Amino acid sequence: MFDKLSIEDIEVQGKRVFCRVDFNVPIDADGTIADDTRIQASLPTIRYLIEHGARLILASHLGRPKGKPDPAYSLCPVATHLSNLLGKQVIMAPDCVGDNIKLLSNQLQNGSVMLLENVRFHPGETDNDPEFAAQLAELADIYVNDAFGSAHRAHASTEGVAKLLHPAVSGYLMEKELKYLGGALANPQRPFVAILGGAKVSDKITVIENLLGKVDCILIGGGMAYTFLKAQGFEIGKSLVEEDRLGLAKALLAKAKTNGVEFLLPVDHVVTSAFAADSPAKICGNDNFPADKMGLDIGPETIKLYAGQVAGAKTVIWNGPMGVFEFDAFAKGTFAIAETLAATDCLSIIGGGDSVAAVNKSNLQDKMTHISTGGGASLEFLEGKALPGVVALTDK
Repeated sequence: MFDKLSIEDIEVQGKRVFCRVDFNVPIDADGTIADDTRIQASLPTIRYLIEHGARLILASHLGRPKGKPDPAYSLCPVATHLSNLLGKQVIMAPDCVGDNIKLLSNQLQNGSVMLLENVRFHPGETDNDPEFAAQLAELADIYVNDAFGSAHRAHASTEGVAKLLHPAVSGYLMEKELKYLGGALANPQRPFVAILGGAKVSDKITVIENLLGKVDCILIGGGMAYTFLKAQGFEIGKSLVEEDRLGLAKALLAKAKTNGVEFLLPVDHVVTSAFAADSPAKICGNDNFPADKMGLDIGPETIKLYAGQVAGAKTVIWNGPMGVFEFDAFAKGTFAIAETLAATDCLSIIGGGDSVAAVNKSNLQDKMTHISTGGGASLEFLEGKALPGVVALTDK
């Protein structure tokens, strides 16, 4: 995945550069950007292109406007916010295609920036319509993809345009994501530990299958742990379980054994009778799980067990929380893992929306080696899938 051209491999001076970014950010009712993490992540690429005299055209989607213009999903507030961050005017285009937009792109000066309106205002974006891709390509000479979070989607602005504009290169953020995720999977420092959480085994089957051939140890938390525990014959009360995945869970446990991978499941739990923030909680072990309770977090013994594995690791990939961390009473497991990881001298990669949210909530983001900006994209990368937005880029 490192064999693609990047922005430093090409000459951009005076060229119209179509740069796909991920500005899919939360915007408050008053037009304020609630969280600009994704915008900040793209600044190194944007600044490099401006400083090297590119005539920069930025493209992004925002939300799911159903293929037609919707003021609620306009990128106008992003243009204002980006202007403030860059200390220079970002021209806000009224659309992303058409003669008027083509004229605006031709009038750009070296070092100037234009943000196109939401590409998903046209059905051709998500359909990867060749005609729509051709209209986007007409605006520029060079293609840059810095939107790792959308690289798993074969859309017009992530894949279609890349096939029409050459060279098609990666920005700094895309390069960084591929370097960390790709490096961890291809050539990890060992011990290599994967921490997987979240609600369902079905969401992570392919990830687990792919990682079983690469890691030394897998730590399982979250709702999906209960399907594995039930597959081992444990009583799990009213906990979340995927009955139709019990056979698969058994097969994955057997494969881990065959591969010599330690596959650790919780040994104790924080349980309660209702899925609610204020529902009274207690601790129980695997052998005394109350029939009328559900597990919403890993217990103190599991935290100790998992922390020991993390502390001895050299590479750690974490995708998915250990419990319902949105409720304070059931957040201890997730935050304990984040704290252990922050204190461990290892290469730590956080991928997936919920794990990133948990790390940010615990204010430990600066202590992690790499926090992935792509939830679905990082998940598909961990599954071993080729990402269309990466495949379409020009080889070195």
